Amino acid sequence: MANNYVFNDQLPVAPLKIAALESCRELAQKVNDHIVGFRRNDIEELKKREADLHYRGYDVDSYLLDCKCPRFGSGEAKGVINESVRGTDIFAMVDVTNYSIPYTVNGYTNHMSPDDHFQDLKRIIGACSATAHRVNVIMPFLYESRQHKRTKRESLDCAMALEELVNMGVSNIITFDAHDPRVQNAIPLNGFDNFMPTYQFVKAFLKHYPNLKINKDSFMVISPDEGAMDRAVYLANNLSVDMGMFYKRRDYSRVVDGRNPIVAHEFLGSSVEGKTVLIVDDMISSGESMLDTAKALKERKADKVIVCCTFGLFTSGLSKFDDYYSKGYIDLVVTTNLNYRPKELLDREWYVEADISKYMAAIINSLNHDVSISTALNPTAKIQNILKKFHSNDRCETTR
Repeated sequence: MANNYVFNDQLPVAPLKIAALESCRELAQKVNDHIVGFRRNDIEELKKREADLHYRGYDVDSYLLDCKCPRFGSGEAKGVINESVRGTDIFAMVDVTNYSIPYTVNGYTNHMSPDDHFQDLKRIIGACSATAHRVNVIMPFLYESRQHKRTKRESLDCAMALEELVNMGVSNIITFDAHDPRVQNAIPLNGFDNFMPTYQFVKAFLKHYPNLKINKDSFMVISPDEGAMDRAVYLANNLSVDMGMFYKRRDYSRVVDGRNPIVAHEFLGSSVEGKTVLIVDDMISSGESMLDTAKALKERKADKVIVCCTFGLFTSGLSKFDDYYSKGYIDLVVTTNLNYRPKELLDREWYVEADISKYMAAIINSLNHDVSISTALNPTAKIQNILKKFHSNDRCETTR
């Protein structure tokens, strides 16, 4: 594996520093550990080639930056960096969906909202952008990504946030499975990369179901709505199976919780009877739409229903998922570790985590070396490789 991360004579653009906000310290630690491993492998590989790499800060025990955002009693905050960042390549990481962090306002306890996390991100950028060589932002769940287009007299929050980051001096913005990646049109002259965890999904459900049959007669990919079609088409083509989709019939005469309520889910596609169906989407918010889709597929006599979503927010709790699992409407839910997940979710029998930390580490390492990330943007070869091993019954390789 070491050869995959050696960049030969390509030096980093600057010493690497990962500025992880409190919202994603656990993920950042895993990413840091992978990068430490990559670079120590690099050193060993270069020694074997009788080459050497002398570069300040390349081989260190940790790339994590000592930074924090303390708050005053009024609820106001400031960004503080406790070490020099002059001439460094900063990667600021934030999870805007982490609702578990409390703070005090005039004696009352609040929990951090996406707005609070975004403000803290700007504070850290403001504390280091003047002296850092380059500032990059890693925001797995893109802030306000569901408010990406204007349909009436309303704000364009995601576009405004991207412009604000760029105006503060951010060079690159890295996100995962953006709700609509076309929002990057707001900053056409700046770096914006949108990565997909498709390979990690495939790896996760193949490991959970080592005897799964993946062919047109036994397996099918489902898009829960028209917005997820691109994801479903890409995955279905890579798995060489059929796909189907639901479209949501909504009541546009009413607005409930900021959206038009769904009246019914209509299915378009061939029969799912006796098949394992894989529902793929970018997020589970309340989960109602996903659960209705799963129930509709089971009522059409699907054998197994696997749900794969990049972000598991579960804003309405887990009880309904428990209920649907006990009734046999869902068999497995796979989400990534890109956002905060409570311990009670991790303990659920129906839940499997797709670990993205190594993938993110490879992205950061590549960007820091200023080399191509085309293979990371397009994981087709990796998916085909793991399927080849799976179909050849080489289970040991697929479960690594």
